[in-house]
Amino acid sequence: MKKTSLLALPLLLALAGCSGDEKKADELYLRAEASFAEGDYSRAKLQIDSIRSLYPKAFEARKAGIKLMQQVDLAEQRKTLAYLDSLMTLRQASLDSIAGSFVLEKDTAYQEEGNYFYPTQVVEKNIGRSFLRGQVSERGEMSLTSIYSGGRNIHHTAVKVSIGDNFAQTPPSADSYETTDLGRPVEKADYKQGSDGGVIAFIAANRDKKNIRLEFLGDRKYVTTMRPDDIKAIASLSDLARILSGIEEIKEKQNEANLKIRFVTRKIEESAAE
Repeated sequence: MKKTSLLALPLLLALAGCSGDEKKADELYLRAEASFAEGDYSRAKLQIDSIRSLYPKAFEARKAGIKLMQQVDLAEQRKTLAYLDSLMTLRQASLDSIAGSFVLEKDTAYQEEGNYFYPTQVVEKNIGRSFLRGQVSERGEMSLTSIYSGGRNIHHTAVKVSIGDNFAQTPPSADSYETTDLGRPVEKADYKQGSDGGVIAFIAANRDKKNIRLEFLGDRKYVTTMRPDDIKAIASLSDLARILSGIEEIKEKQNEANLKIRFVTRKIEESAAE
């Protein structure tokens, strides 16, 4: 990169005639420019800030520092955006490698966002069964649904999973409902990840176990053992949720970086027009 910018040239010429604070401010500006040229944006910003705070009456150096700060901000955001783009490529590759293992259910007529299910847990394969089903939205938000189908209602609103003395338990669901199917009671309760009492994490951490005990908690208790395919489904969906939520986080940061680039570019153009 260039060793001396057009912004710095007047300062270089003036250094010999300056004294005191102005000369120190000009020297500090030149160090900031050198840091910028080396790609050390953090140091450059600190040096520019020092001009503002230490030499408030060094007007020319401060004015040059403002323009340099804009260039630093622009370069910094472009560097961030390049990093996020490369990270997105990796995340997308991870998603592509596992997405085929799931079923995406989405009715485009009324749904803007679909949900991923594990093939063994789709509704048509589990009629009349009591189990814990997982799902993940396209934005990476995971949730569980406890489905109870029995001879009579237990009015459950929570579930507990355990292996020996180790367990995780959901708080009472804020979204539970009851219905019937051919006269048989069916109860469902939903739990979003983060408000699931650590049940998703417990199952994912014990994905290789075959003896996870599942309890439906209500007016009465119903106890069963989770099937291996249900354990695998929830653990796999947890992996998918992590990838998808990571992609959403990158998208948000990309948007922020692009907004900052547009803002700084406009400021630079306005300064050039003055």
